[in-house]
Amino acid sequence: MAFSALRSKDDFKKFFEEFKETNSYKEPLGFAIARIDRGQKNSEKILQATYPLINWKENYGSAAVFLASLEASGVKMDLSGDEFISPVSKDFVKNAMALFAPFIDEAKGFMHKNVQLIKALDELFSSDVVDPSHSFRVVFIFEDEAPKSVESVYLKLYALSTAKAELRKVNLNGAFGILENVAWSGNMPIELEWLRENEISLKVDGMYPNIDSVDKFPRYLQHIIPADNTRILDSSKVRMGAQLHPGTTVMPGASYINFNAGTTGPVMVEGRISSSAIVGSGSDVGGGASILGVLSGTDGNPISIGKNTLLGANSVTGIPLGDGCIVDAGVAVLAGTKVVIDTKEYEKIKEANPQWEAEDLDVFKAAALAGLNGVHFRQDSISGEIKAFRSTREVKLNEELH
Repeated sequence: MAFSALRSKDDFKKFFEEFKETNSYKEPLGFAIARIDRGQKNSEKILQATYPLINWKENYGSAAVFLASLEASGVKMDLSGDEFISPVSKDFVKNAMALFAPFIDEAKGFMHKNVQLIKALDELFSSDVVDPSHSFRVVFIFEDEAPKSVESVYLKLYALSTAKAELRKVNLNGAFGILENVAWSGNMPIELEWLRENEISLKVDGMYPNIDSVDKFPRYLQHIIPADNTRILDSSKVRMGAQLHPGTTVMPGASYINFNAGTTGPVMVEGRISSSAIVGSGSDVGGGASILGVLSGTDGNPISIGKNTLLGANSVTGIPLGDGCIVDAGVAVLAGTKVVIDTKEYEKIKEANPQWEAEDLDVFKAAALAGLNGVHFRQDSISGEIKAFRSTREVKLNEELH
C-alpha cells in the first residue's frame, strides 16, 4: 500500500483525526528517527543512536505520519509494549513524504523540523549510492518504563540534554546494562574486541585511531549544540544526558557533570555535579568541590542546590542546600556530620527559615539542616568543629562571564 500525496492542510487534519482513532495509533511519550552505529565486528550490536531531532510529549500529527507510513510500508504494527522500533525503509520515507506533502511547499520559508527530516531522508534514499535502510530506525516510547534498547536509552538521554524532559523525571534504570562499553574516537564508537583483533595491522599501517575515551556514554557535545551563552571548555567534562541551562560555564580541571544532572540557570561549574544532582541559578560550584550523587553516598537521595549558593574549593556536599548558602573551602557536609550552632545563630537561621521544625540544640546532624536557606557552613580552625551560621554574604556571578 502506498499513500497518495495529500493536497491540503485540511486533508492532513482529516487524516490525523481519522488515523488516531484506529488501532494503529498510540499516543507516544517520545518518538524520533535515529541514525545508528553498528559494531565493527558484530553488526547486530548497536553501539550508538544519533537523533537529528526528537519529539517529547509533542507533535502527535507527525507521530501519526510515522506510524501510518510504517504500516503502509508493510511493517507489522505491535504497539502493545512500552517501546516500538522499526527499520526505516524507502517505502516508509515515500509514504511520509506523501502525507507531509501539504507542508513540503513551505521549503522557501518555515518548514516543520519533522518535515525537514523526512525530506532529508528522501534525498538520501533517492541517491542510490548506498542503501541506508540498515542505518536508520523509527523509535517510539509509549510509557516511561526501564528502557529495553540502545535506541530508547539514547532517546531519553536526548530528552534530558535538550531539556524536553525534566531532570530526575525519566526512567533510565538498567541503562548501563544495555549500552556497550566502547572506545570513542571523535563521534565514532569502536568495539574494543575489534580493536584488539586489528591492533597490529592498524598500527603497522598507521591507521590506529585516536581514542578520546572508553565509556558506555558519549560526551554531551558529541550530540548536543548548547545555547550561545553556554561555555564548555573541555568536552570530556560533560556527559550525554546532562542538562545545562543557558549561561552555564563549565571550566576545565576538576569539573564534571554526569548524566541526569545539571543546572537550572546560569551556574559556574569548577567542581563535580554527580548523577541526579541539580544546581540552581546563580550558584558557584568551586574548584574541586563535589556534590554527591545517587551513585556515590547519598543513600539514593538526589541532592538539589538552591540559587546563589557557593560551594568553596574542594568542599563536599552530601545534603540538599537552599538558596544563598555557603560551604567553605575544604569543608565536608555529609548527612551524619555533626554541626555546632550557637543560640544566636540558631535564631537567625530559624528567622530565615520559619518552616524549619527543629529543637534549639547546640549540635545537629547536618541532615537536619537539609534544604535550609542562608546557611554558612564553616570549620573552626582551632577546635576542628563544623559550625553553621546565618550567611551574611551574597553570592553573585560575574555577569560578563555568563
